[in-house]
Parts: sequence; C-alpha cells; structure tokens
Amino acid sequence: MAQALCLGLATVHALNKLPYSKLDSKSVGVKEGVIFLTYSSLIASSEKGRSRMQQLQQWCGSGYDGLIIFDECHKAKNLVPESGSQPTRTGEAVLDIQARLPEARVIYCSATGASEPRNMGYMVRLGLWGPGTSFSDFREFLGALEKGGVGALELVAMDMKARGMYVCRTLSYKGAEFEVVEAPLEPEMMDMYEKAAGFWTELRLDILSAAAFITNERPNSSQVWRLYWASHQRFFRHMCMSAKVPAAVRLAKQALMDGKCVGLELDDFISGPRELLLKFVEENYPLPEKPEPVEGEESVKELQRKRHSATPGVSMKGRVRKVAKWKPASDDESDEESETDSAHESTESDDEFQICEICSSEEERKKLLQCSCCGQLVHAACLIPPVTDVVSGDWSCHSCKERTEDFLKKKQEYIAELTRRYEAALDRKLKILELVRSLNLPNNPLDDIIDQLGGPDKVAEMTGRRGMLVRASGGKGVTYQARNTKEISMEMVNMHEKQLFMDGKKLVAIISEAGSAGVSLQADRRAANQRRRVHLTLELPWSADRAIQQFGRTHRSNQASAPEYRLLFTNLGGERRFASIVAKRLESLGALTQGDRRPILSAYNYDSAYGKKALMLMYRGIMEQDSLPVVPPGCSSEKPETIQDFIVKAKASLVFVGIVRDATGKDYGKLSGRIVESDMHDVGRFLNRILGLPPDIQNRLFECFVSILDLIIHNARIEGNLDSGIVDMKANVIELQGTPKTVYVDQMSGASTVLFTFTLDRGIMWESASAMLEEKQKDGLASANDGFYESRREWLGRRHIILAFESSTSGSYKIVRPAVGESVREMPLSELKNKYRKTSTLEKARSGWEDEYEVSSKQCMHGRNCKLGNFCTVGRRLQEVNVLGGLILPVWGTIEKALSKQARQSHKRLRVVRIETTTDNRRIVGLFVPNAAVESVLQDFAWVQEIDD
Repeated sequence: MAQALCLGLATVHALNKLPYSKLDSKSVGVKEGVIFLTYSSLIASSEKGRSRMQQLQQWCGSGYDGLIIFDECHKAKNLVPESGSQPTRTGEAVLDIQARLPEARVIYCSATGASEPRNMGYMVRLGLWGPGTSFSDFREFLGALEKGGVGALELVAMDMKARGMYVCRTLSYKGAEFEVVEAPLEPEMMDMYEKAAGFWTELRLDILSAAAFITNERPNSSQVWRLYWASHQRFFRHMCMSAKVPAAVRLAKQALMDGKCVGLELDDFISGPRELLLKFVEENYPLPEKPEPVEGEESVKELQRKRHSATPGVSMKGRVRKVAKWKPASDDESDEESETDSAHESTESDDEFQICEICSSEEERKKLLQCSCCGQLVHAACLIPPVTDVVSGDWSCHSCKERTEDFLKKKQEYIAELTRRYEAALDRKLKILELVRSLNLPNNPLDDIIDQLGGPDKVAEMTGRRGMLVRASGGKGVTYQARNTKEISMEMVNMHEKQLFMDGKKLVAIISEAGSAGVSLQADRRAANQRRRVHLTLELPWSADRAIQQFGRTHRSNQASAPEYRLLFTNLGGERRFASIVAKRLESLGALTQGDRRPILSAYNYDSAYGKKALMLMYRGIMEQDSLPVVPPGCSSEKPETIQDFIVKAKASLVFVGIVRDATGKDYGKLSGRIVESDMHDVGRFLNRILGLPPDIQNRLFECFVSILDLIIHNARIEGNLDSGIVDMKANVIELQGTPKTVYVDQMSGASTVLFTFTLDRGIMWESASAMLEEKQKDGLASANDGFYESRREWLGRRHIILAFESSTSGSYKIVRPAVGESVREMPLSELKNKYRKTSTLEKARSGWEDEYEVSSKQCMHGRNCKLGNFCTVGRRLQEVNVLGGLILPVWGTIEKALSKQARQSHKRLRVVRIETTTDNRRIVGLFVPNAAVESVLQDFAWVQEIDD
C-alpha cells in the first residue's frame, strides 16, 4: 500500500470534502482507493441524519476484508473511562466500525500507545480478552492488570510481541539530557501570589453570601461552584507559569549565548490571569433576578380594568365570587328575573328593580351604582362619604379600592426590596470587578516571554492563537496585532514560522499543543539550523501520551544532536500536581509500549496508593480524629503548642479551599467541619486546591504530606511490601539450569510459554563482606553503629552473624547476611539493637560468618527437619528459581488457579520478576513460580494443551 501511494497508483480521498451520498454513486464516483478521514469526521452526520459511519459501511460492504488503520489511535482511549464518567463518542465510533466490518484487518498505530490499561478498551482485535481467552471480557482483563501492577503491564507488551501482533520502536534518548529546574518565586511574585490567594478566599465568601440572598430556584448552583474551582485552578496555573517566566528567559538567553537554539513548550494563553478572573466574575457572580417596576396610578387602573373584564361572578384568580341575587316573591313569576351580577347588560329595562347592598331597599337599576370589581349594587347616598359626582364605568367601591391599593402598596414595597437587593448585589459585583482591575497581577506569560526574548521578529510562535499583544514602537504600551500577514493565511502561519526556525532566521520557537500537530523541530541534518535544541517545558501536560508527544517535537531521527530537556517547576507545593500525574502515566506508558519501565520524574509521583494513604492520615490528623504521624514542618515535638497552631492554620486553609465542606446538594459549599469521604483519598484535588493558598502555608501543608508519604514508603520497604513493579532477582552467581522447557504452544500464533530454571548463589563470602565495611569506613560514610553483629538468641545451636551499615534513610540499616546477601528489608536501629549485639572480636565474626555460609548451601534456616524440605528457600544460599517466560496472557488463568492452591500466602501471589544470568548476560522477564507450585502448574498446562490440541 505504501509503495502504491508513493508511486501514485492509489488515490487518496478526503471524506470530509465529499458529500454524504453513496461514495460509489455517479455523483461522487469513488470506486476504489484510500479513504482518509479524521476522528471528528468519523462521528459526524448531516442535517438529514446520514452519518459518515453509514457511508463508510456502505462503501466497504459486508464482506470487506481490506485494511483499517487507526492512526493516532490514542484518540479513542476514553472508551472505558473511570467511574462516574461517560465514554467518548470517538471511542464508541472506533469500536462500532470494527463491529460493522468484522472481516477487516486492523492496525492500531500510535506514538504513545496507552498510558494505562483502561485506554486499551477499543483494541478488541488484539484477542487479549473475550471468548477463548483467559478473560471473559475487558473488565476482567483490566482487573487482572490493575491487580498485577506495572509488572503485569510489561508482560502484556512482551506477550503481544511474542505473538507477532506488536511492533514497537522507540528513538534512543542517548545523548539527551534531562534536568528538573526549580524556579523559586521572586519577592514581587510572592507578594502577588499571596494577595491573589487572599482575594480568591474573599471571592468565595462573597459568592456564598450573594447566593444566600437569591430566593428563586437555583438549578445551576453546583455549576457555579464547578466553574469557580475550575477557574481557580486555571488562574493559579497562570500564576505558576508567570512565576517561571524569569527563569525561562534566563535559560533561553544562556542557551543562545552558548550557540544553541531554544524550544519552549507551553499552553495557548489567550488571556492573562486578570482577564481570566474578570471573565469568571462577570459571567458567574450570582445576581438576583431584576424585578419589574410597578408604575403607580396606571397600575391601579390596570388592575381594576382586569378585574372589570373578568368573567362575571369569577375573580381574577378564578375563584367564584359571592354575588347578591334577587329572590322572586312567588313561583308564578317570570323566569326572566334572574341574577343581577351582569354590569353590562344593555337590554335591561328602565323599570327593572334591584336591591341596594347597603340599605337593602329596592331601587331602579339605573339609579344604583355597580362596582366594576365585586359587582355589588349600592345607592350613591348610602356610601360613606356619599358620592355626588358623576362616576365613570370603571367605578369601584371603597373596599375594593382599598384592597387594590393595599395590594399594590405591598407589592411596591416588595419590589423595592428586591430592587435594593439587586442593586446592592450589582454594586458589589462592580466593586469586585474594579478590585480585580486594581490588583497587581502578571501579564500573559506567552506574550511576556516573546517580548523579553526580542519580540515576534526573533521568536517563532506555533500556537492556536489568532493574534498577540506586541510592544508599541515607542516602547510604551502594547498593541494587538494579527499573527498572519496579507501574504500568509492563518492556516499556514504556523508552518511559515516553523520554516523560519528551521532556516535559522529565528532561534527561539514557542509551541503549544493546538499548533504543534505534525511539527518537527529537531536539529535535522537537512535543515540550515542544526544548533543543539534546548527544550524548555514550563508545564507538563495532563497526560503522559501528550508529554511524550511534547518531548518528540525536538527529538527525531536524522538529527545532528540530541536535545537538552529542562523541566521547570516553582517551589510551590501545589504545582507539583502537574508533574505527579504525568510521572505516574510515563512510568506505566513505558511499561505498555516497551516491556520496560522508564520512571521519568518518579520523585514527583505523589498520586499513588501510598500517596492516597498519606493524604488520609494527614487529613485525619488535621481534623483531630487521630494524631499526625510526623511532626509538622516548623514545629517541635517539645512544644505541643506549635503543632496545635499548625493544625488550626491547616484546618482554616482547608476551609478556604473548599476541602472542608458539605458533600453535595442544596447545602453545597457551606461549612460543616468535615471532609467528605470522596476527598479523603483525592491527592489530585488536594494538590490542585492548595495552589490557591499563600505560599507559606501551601508549602507547609505539602511538606507535611510528603513527610507522611516518605514514612509510609519507608515502613513498606522495611516490611518488604513495597510494590516496585518488576522485581529484579539478584545474586552473585546466576546460571541457567539445563534446557528451557516448552510447556504451552499457542495454536494460532505458534508462540510458546517456556519454563526456565535457574540456580542462584545468593551468598556473600567473608572477604567480600569485610571489604564492604572497610570501603564504608575509608570513605568516611560509616556510622558508629556499623559493623558485624550476632543474634542475641541461638537458633538450632548457632548464633546468626550479620553485617549492618546505615542506609540513606536516617535511622535505618541495611542488613547483609552470609547466606542471602543484602536484604530488601531495612532494619530500624531500635530493632537491630534489640535482636542483635556487636561481635566481641572480628575473628569471632569471621568464624560464624564462614560457618553459616557453608551450612546454608545444603539446607534452609529451619534445619534438616523442615516440613517443606527442599522446597523451602528461607535462608538457603543455593536456590533454584523457576520462571515462566514467553507467552503468558493465554495461560494467565491457568497459572493463577495453580498458585491459588498453594499453602503459603506469599506463594499465591502473581509476581513478575526479571533475572539475568551472570555467565552470558541472558535476560528473562516472566512470572515467578515457587518450587512447591511447579508440579501443579505443569499438570494444569498439560490439561490446557490437550484441550487446545
């Protein structure tokens, strides 16, 4: 196909340029060739209801066995979103077209693959789940991978490679340099930040107060708060970006002086912090509904008119009104004498008599006055005061008039109160807007960087903006100008700017996600500008796949030199959120795409299981439900009042940023002195929200959180429970034992599952152990407690000898044993002194060490009478290790079932290990199978293979 396209033998048709009619019709005329469409086109439809999906299905036909290539397939990654979210239309469309064309061949193509297992949901043609596999559906597959951790992800990548369904190539980062640069806030910026944090706190209280006076239905109340926190986050993100401008400009100028060129990666900042804040207040500040005014005397007449024109006997509100009726003297009188409530009968006779409602005397109808509101008939003289003037047709009696005026008076008072509230709220809004305009806030970071690096003549901008602010020619003020010129259209302006950079006419390039699609800025050997690229990243994006796309802009094949990456962070604790998520995704992305982890920025990965536990412990301590597990920063355990002061300030800060609140519903946003359950483990929300706090308390809260996290990880490491993905099995000598045994062959791909057996010598000889201690002492790194120790109690008639030296974690000691070498678990000093004591002489330590080294080659530490016999590896120097490599996923369920039968709990867990022989450096990654479980696993494999055969 590629050759046909290159030779021009195949025609490419852009579907979005074609009508919605049948593609092979006479009017369109597409009989064969290649149909190209974007993901937006795939979900598009016409006004008449015909979709592009139907158009494609009709053109391909039911028996289509051609090729479908999903380029940039990660666009469909949100088919299986996290709980609470809905699948995207793009994800559903990609799944749908594969179902409609079941015979089609499919290629999934992406530079970034899947940053987490759930992003693979649309890849149904891989055959990793469904009938005939170990997983009945994707949910089951996802659950297994999430339970297996990063190690399981690596197995997925290797498994797909083994079956020939996966090709992965990555450009080496050899020569590329990564550096995390901290850009501390300058004093002026610190002052801006503190005042902005205080303003947002006051704005939140203002909104709460304003919302309380709104009496009408508020269906969008929760929407206001969602917009508030979204704007809050974007605002402080702008502030963080602005804080890094001086450092970015300094690094860029230094790179230019060193003969390099610069690429800066940041978002499309259409507006600055001030404009963002003004827009939020203008559009979302809660105002009561503006009342309609009542217009005095005219309103009275209008109300009376409505009453007069209402149905006789019925009030304006539809209620039946009691009306005086004429009662006939006898049954013989005419039926024509009836109710007298009609004030506008023109046919009544002059001699008709009616009753006065006041004096009850009979009178001619025309001599009585009739109220236009209630309809009662009265003598003019009976009224108090009497009516002497000629009255109009819309006359109303005193009681009706009094009721009408009273109603209108109350209504006017009510509307006046509403108007006062509205004007007060509007006045408050205008004052807030004026206050925002008076705040000292930084400029748009994008325009600021361009200005400080020489303006548009020196900087190539490749963004999604249509215009920019440029310093006026006189040097005072700024003017707005379009990015394109008469000669260059807006669609081509980014490509023109890119060419200027590659030609060396501009040595600084600023790119954003919106304007960087398909843009390559590497030091291409074919380009005039072959200077080394210095790639400054002012903000990592929200997802790892986008981060990889960013890094790839200046790092491509055929380049003269690899780039230097500089990742800028402020010293604000909250901003590390932006690195946290991406660090987590980059780690798993490397596992899914390469079968090997590349933990980039792992020091900043706080959004993990350990991070969630640390956050919960900190919240419980601040809310005084438990004591804090660490001493907060700036406090002393000897001064409890300092800790209490921190707790008070921390609790107030959590109130300010809305973490201490009511859950949901009509009381959303009101304080309740508690943290809802969903927030207790939400590290992302914590790091997002504390961005809006003054730097001092923000950093103290973050340091407290990190201290608790470090303690949890330290304890997990001591207990040997730290989940580090794939476990490297290390030993002084590792040899492959015999020929690997093929235990399963996949009938479709021919790929096999292989059992490898290795012999490990984990022991450390006396000479090596004493050399380790001498080296520590020579370097001056040894502590007073370093040295050889013996156990305080005997075990099977002997005392165990160990070597202990202080680790990088204060108060913990690494333990080296004669039989198993260095232990994974570190030991606290208190435990070390409780269980062991220093040997009296070096000769005694040597004798005990060599004795244990020799005995451990033949038996485990439980002695010759161990119940597990040769299967027990505890304390055994020479160990046999079994690893299942090659194809794993088709037999995942078989392995899991076999391990579940094991007696020891540690043997039931699926563990992914990496082992490398010391003789020929052969590396195997696979599932660790305990010696006691090998026979059970092989029996189950034989049964599975028989069924497949």
